[in-house]
Amino acid sequence: MFNKKYKNVTIKKGGDLIGIIFLKTTVNNTIVTLTDLSGNTLAWCSSGSAGFKNSRKSTSYAGQAAAEKLAKKAKQIGYQVVTVKMKGFGFGKELAVKGLKKGGLWIKKIEDITPVIFNGCRQAKKRRI
Repeated sequence: MFNKKYKNVTIKKGGDLIGIIFLKTTVNNTIVTLTDLSGNTLAWCSSGSAGFKNSRKSTSYAGQAAAEKLAKKAKQIGYQVVTVKMKGFGFGKELAVKGLKKGGLWIKKIEDITPVIFNGCRQAKKRRI
């Protein structure tokens, strides 16, 4: 039932495994990563590995396709319940979450961990002529 890739993952009996999905959306790509609760990466997928190239990787549909592909991998491993942590300003964050739901995962919590700019670096001293 399991691929060699997932041979060291054990399934608990009597309950569903809970995982964390990190969803990073950049201007050019969307990367979706499945980890366990201690942060070990189990599977990942991006818009490029889902079959999109060049400018189509940055579309929201490509992010949704990558999320659906990762949801199928997560179901193979045995993960049913996930928490989603989103990061970035790119397109397709909402559609990627819909893709996870469409792939059959139950989303327990959605969290946005995008870093907030506070005021930036100190500006250079004014030039004297």
